[in-house]
Order: sequence, then C-alpha cells, then structure tokens
Amino acid sequence: MFEKSMLIDTSKCMACRACQVACKQWNQLPAEETKFEGTYENPLELSYDTWTKVGFKEEKVNDEIKWFFSKQGCMHCGDAACLEVCPADAIYRTDHGSVNIDLDKCINCGECVKACPFQVIGFKNDELPFKCTFCVERVEKGIKPACASVCPSGAVLFGDRDELIYDAEARVDELKQAGVDARVYGIDEFGGKGMGRVYVLEGSPECYGFELNPSVAMTTKIWSKVMKPVKIMVAGLAAVGVLANRAESMELKDKSKT
Repeated sequence: MFEKSMLIDTSKCMACRACQVACKQWNQLPAEETKFEGTYENPLELSYDTWTKVGFKEEKVNDEIKWFFSKQGCMHCGDAACLEVCPADAIYRTDHGSVNIDLDKCINCGECVKACPFQVIGFKNDELPFKCTFCVERVEKGIKPACASVCPSGAVLFGDRDELIYDAEARVDELKQAGVDARVYGIDEFGGKGMGRVYVLEGSPECYGFELNPSVAMTTKIWSKVMKPVKIMVAGLAAVGVLANRAESMELKDKSKT
C-alpha cells in the first residue's frame, strides 16, 4: 500500500518547529493569532491554516517530569476513516500511499472531519477542508516534503517505507539497549495496515497524545456502505445550500458597494 513513508524519531526531535515553519511557507498558509494557555505548544490544535505542528507534552515518569516532543499532522492511515465516509469520493490514495483530498470533487459536507481519529483535517465556515498532503507535488517530482527537507536534527526523514521501517526498528533496539522505553508506532496499527507516518516513540503513544490502537470502527464501515447513497443525496443538497449561501453573500457584498 505504501511506497513512500515518513519516519519521525521523537528521540531526536528538539522541538525547534522548523518543520512547522516549512509547512507554512511551502503551502503559503497564514499565521494564526494565538495566546499563552499554560503550555509551550502553539498553536494547540491543527487547523485550516496549520497542517503541521510540534506537540509538547509533559508527563511524570519515575517521579520526574519528562518532555515528549512530536511532529504531528495527517497520519495518512492505511485504513483511512476519512476515505471510508466521504460520500463524494473526494478523498483518495495517491500512488505512493498518502491520503489526499480532491477539492474539485469535495462537497464540503464535513464527514471526513468528524470521522478522523486524529483530528487533523482543518475546516472552517463554508471553506473546503484542508490537511497535510505529504507535499504530493514535491514527491511526484522526486523531492522530499518541505518538513523533511529542513529538520536540523534528522528527526524527520522521508523515503522508501521498507528502508525507514528497518531504520526505525534499529533505532528502537539502540534506545532499548540504553535503557529507554522505546517502540515503533505506525506499522501494526489499523489492523496491520499501518500509517504513512512511522514513529520512533520514547514511551507509550498516549504520552504523545496518540491513540494506543487506532482503527476504523466496524460500525463506521458498515454505515458508510449502507448509507452512502443517502449520504450522497443529503450531502449534495447541503452543497447546493452552501453554494446558494455563497451566491447570496456575494450579491449582498455587491449591493453594499453600490
């Protein structure tokens, strides 16, 4: 399923946010107005304007406070809930394995936002949803994603999946020999289908805010298949309503100008 993947080694991440800035620059995403809310993590959530961020988690380990840093964004799941529920078939898997949104097909129903177990899809008002694309336009030209091209510590790598998994497992063995509670995350999840992002974690997935065993609920799969014809009709009507609202808004703006 995956030809290419991203390896994120949290043991090497120093939370510099270079990946976060590179994502903003390459995708021409605006800055967000934020405020201090008792954590160095900023912004706190992924959004329409922020597709990649660095997570800052503080956990008590053996009576000591430990930082858990991680690059976070779309996991490009092997069994993608967003793809399952999309009534317009606007969400698809690329040749190298990433999960992307065809904005020309998207009807703005928001089903993908509700289904995502990692809450990575940005959605606001009547705008189309956005998320990390794995820099598909760069990868198709043989260039690494923007975030992987700037990491100064080598914590973010992009390449052939098999090679990255080998590197991840070797790194975990090295960390375990040093007494670190390390593990690989992203290979066996989603019923063995894994994720496009493979992590080397220093601790449990929960320490980083990740689900321990993420999966797509069987009820979601069944509901998606049974109700898809109905959802297409309902979503289509909703899309018509959105377009009508946009047209009305534009008409009101034109009237206000005159």
